[in-house]
Amino acid sequence: MTGTTDVFLAERPRLFGLAYRLLGSAHDAEDVLQDAWLRWADHAAGVDTPAAWLTTVVTRLCLDRLDSARVRRETYVGPWLPEPILTTDPAAGPAATVEERESVSLALLTTLERLTPPERAVYVLREAFGHSHAEVAAVLDVSEVASRQLHTRARRHLAAERPAAAPVDVGPLLHRFVAAARDGDVAGLEALLADDATLWSDGGGKVSAARRPVHGRDAVARFLAGILAPARWRGHGAVAEVNGAPAVLGFVDDELAGVVTVDVEDGAVRTVRIVRNPDKLAFLAGQLSRSPGPSRRPS
Repeated sequence: MTGTTDVFLAERPRLFGLAYRLLGSAHDAEDVLQDAWLRWADHAAGVDTPAAWLTTVVTRLCLDRLDSARVRRETYVGPWLPEPILTTDPAAGPAATVEERESVSLALLTTLERLTPPERAVYVLREAFGHSHAEVAAVLDVSEVASRQLHTRARRHLAAERPAAAPVDVGPLLHRFVAAARDGDVAGLEALLADDATLWSDGGGKVSAARRPVHGRDAVARFLAGILAPARWRGHGAVAEVNGAPAVLGFVDDELAGVVTVDVEDGAVRTVRIVRNPDKLAFLAGQLSRSPGPSRRPS
C-alpha cells in the first residue's frame, strides 16, 4: 500500500490542478480526488500507466459533476464566481508558466462556465496540460476527430467571450485601486476604471454583495467606495498571488473576509471580481494557515 500511496501523492498536485480547472471549485476538486484515491487503491495493482489512468478517472469524475454543478449555479444567489486559490501553494497544481497561470485565472474559469462539459474537458486537457488529441480522445472515449472538433468549438466560444489581451502586471495599479477604495475616493477610483467597467460580487446570499453585476465607471466606483470603506471593512488587507495574479485579501479580526481581483486593459481596470461568500474562502484560508503568510499590506 505504501507504494500505491506514494504514486498517488506524487500525482496529487497535478490531479488537483486538473479537477479545479474543470470544476472551478476547490471543495469539489478535493471531493473528486478523494473518490479517485478510493478507485486507485482498488485498481492500482493492475495499472501500467498510473498518470494516464488517474487523469482519465479524475476527468470522468469531474464530467459527472459538471451537469449537477450547472443546475446548482442556476439557483445560486447573485453572481457566481470560482473559488479563489493561492497559486503559490505547490499543492494547488501547476502554475509556473504564463499558460498555466492563464488557465487558472478567475477570468478564464468564469468564462469556461459557458462551455459544455466535454468542450471544457478537451480545452483544459489540451491548453493547460498539453495532452495530444490522441490522449484526450482516450480520456473521453471519443475519436481524435471529435476531440479536435470539441477543441475548436471551445476556442471559438472563448474567443467570442474573452478577446485576447496582452498580459499586464496589475500589481502597481491594484495598490492604487484598493487605496482609493479604502479611502472612499470615488474620483480616484473613476480615474483608474475603464468607461465600461464591470464589477462582479459573489456573496452567495450569505454576506453583503451586489445581487447583479454592476456596470459603468461611476456605479462601480461608488459601489467599491462603499463596500471597501474602513467603516464597513473594519480590518486590513494583504496582497498575494491568487489564481495566478496579484489579489487583495481582506481580513476582519484576522479572518479572511474577501478577495478582490482586477483585470486591466489599456491601462485601466476593466473588470473587478470580489469573492465574499465564506464557503468559497475556506480553502484559501486553509492554504494561508499553512503558508508563511500573505505577502504584504497595500501601501
